[in-house]
Amino acid sequence: MGTRSTYRVVETHKNDTGKDKKENICLMYVQYDGYPSGHPLETAEWLSTGKVVNGIGLVEDTPIFNGAGCLAAQLVAKFKDGPGGAYMYPMNSRGDCGEDYLYDIIVNFDTKEITYTCTESGWGDHRNKKVFSGTPQEFINWVKKTEEDGN
Repeated sequence: MGTRSTYRVVETHKNDTGKDKKENICLMYVQYDGYPSGHPLETAEWLSTGKVVNGIGLVEDTPIFNGAGCLAAQLVAKFKDGPGGAYMYPMNSRGDCGEDYLYDIIVNFDTKEITYTCTESGWGDHRNKKVFSGTPQEFINWVKKTEEDGN
């Protein structure tokens, strides 16, 4: 049995009246290795090398994400190379897919910053317990420290 997880890609920005607005872009379910030191660590490493932009200019050496929609499409391409393993799900099924972990990749359109969160899905008192929220680089550091501490 695998460690199931979902990635939700979200874009935030200020609307015309200055209020925060949140747009859910996609929900991807991944069947195996969804514990923090599995593919979520690899995903954080990939995200930490990239840069969010608004418009594509000169080709750069680092990965670029032309907004949250572009980032989401690249994320799916990273996971999907044939049948099985990764699936697209309706947004309202998040947390109902038997996931052990829920990951959010939140792209702030205004600041071009990425926030990465990890929530243990669990059951009972531990249902939806957020265990991490920060930058992708901070997630990398958190996972490494957690492994060093033996947790």
